[in-house]
Amino acid sequence: MLFVNFKTYPQGTGVKALMLVKILEEVSHESQVKIIPVLQATDIKEAALATTLEIWSQHVDPVEPGAHTGFILPEAVLEDGAMGTFLNHSEHKFSSIDQLKKANERALAVGLKTLIFADGIDEIKKVVNLRPSFVSYEPPELVGSTDASVSSSYPDIIKEASDICFGFGIPLIVGAGIHSMEDVKRSLELGAVGVAVSSDIVKSQDPKKEVLNLVEGFN
Repeated sequence: MLFVNFKTYPQGTGVKALMLVKILEEVSHESQVKIIPVLQATDIKEAALATTLEIWSQHVDPVEPGAHTGFILPEAVLEDGAMGTFLNHSEHKFSSIDQLKKANERALAVGLKTLIFADGIDEIKKVVNLRPSFVSYEPPELVGSTDASVSSSYPDIIKEASDICFGFGIPLIVGAGIHSMEDVKRSLELGAVGVAVSSDIVKSQDPKKEVLNLVEGFN
């Protein structure tokens, strides 16, 4: 399972986002590896109509329908075609565990899957109790790194995180600095069921080549 976070990169926005989704769809069909594009809320509807891939949102807010200007409503991204959402990414963390808990509950209640990010073992121990669909271990200092990855830098933490998540029946995803098939393979060996990547694919001059390299790690 490969989550590709488009963030707000120009290469992953608007028309270019749709082009990248098509590339990911081609590779997913060729490799039979599940690839999930994670898009800005504004691009979800167009992408969901243009692909057979499962589309996710990068974030939703813990709000009910009503007077909440500028927030992302879980019902809205679901109606546009999203099937899941990221929560608590290091670039968009919640102010408290209570806010994260409410966002997770709201998303799950409307029918979205959830992936909650955690920056270490202490946070993982908290978020597994929220019972999200997935937990992701992602050390923020390695986000966007091109020379170090989570699997090479923190293998012991991945293994411990995997054991914790297994005890709750929650699949573990790992991310931060993932940029090779070896990173993917090592992450899976340590107990993860998939990886989350962003710049290695989205900002690549040849995104299809990069994705093809990464999915080799699942073989």
